Amino acid sequence: MEKRTLVALVEDKPGVLNRVASLFRRRAFNINSLTVGHTEQEGVSRMTIVTDNSSPNDAERLTANLYKLVNIVQVADLSSQPMVSRDLALIKVSTPANQRSEIMQLVEVFRARIVDVANDSVIIEITGAEDKIDGLVEVLRPYGILEMVRTGVVAMARGSSAVTDASANSNGRQPAAVLSA
Repeated sequence: MEKRTLVALVEDKPGVLNRVASLFRRRAFNINSLTVGHTEQEGVSRMTIVTDNSSPNDAERLTANLYKLVNIVQVADLSSQPMVSRDLALIKVSTPANQRSEIMQLVEVFRARIVDVANDSVIIEITGAEDKIDGLVEVLRPYGILEMVRTGVVAMARGSSAVTDASANSNGRQPAAVLSA
C-alpha cells in the first residue's frame, strides 16, 4: 500500500464534498488530506485527495466510483506521474525572550517565515512537502507548540498536461484511461 494522490474536478454545488467523503467512507479508505478550492473555470472546484491505504487497482476503482457521482466532472490519479505537491502550515510557538533567536534561526534553515510576533509567541508559516513541514514541527516541539493548522496537500502534474474538463466527452466526463496518461 502506498500514498495515492487523486484530483477531482467537481461542480461547485452544495453537498459534493459530503458525497465524495461518503464514497471513501463506504469503501473503507482513510483520507489523509482533502483540500478543495476554486479553479480557473467558473463553477468548477478542484479537490485534491490523498489516501495512504490504496494500491493502483484500488485507485482505479475509486476513480470509477467517483465518476458515478453526479457532480464529478473529471478525476485523475497523479500518483504515478511526476507532480508538484505542497502543504501549508501555520505554527504558533512559545518563544521566551532567551530562545527567540534560536527559533528564528530554525525558521530560516527550513525556509519558513515568521508572520506574527507577540511578547511570548510567534506564528511561523511554512510551505513545502509534507516531510519538510513534519521536520520543522519535530524541531519546534521542544520549544512548545501552542497551536498548529495545516491546509492539506495540493498537487499538479508537472509539464504542460492539465487536469481540465475542456476535452471531456459528450456526457461531460473523461474516461479514466485518458486521465492516467
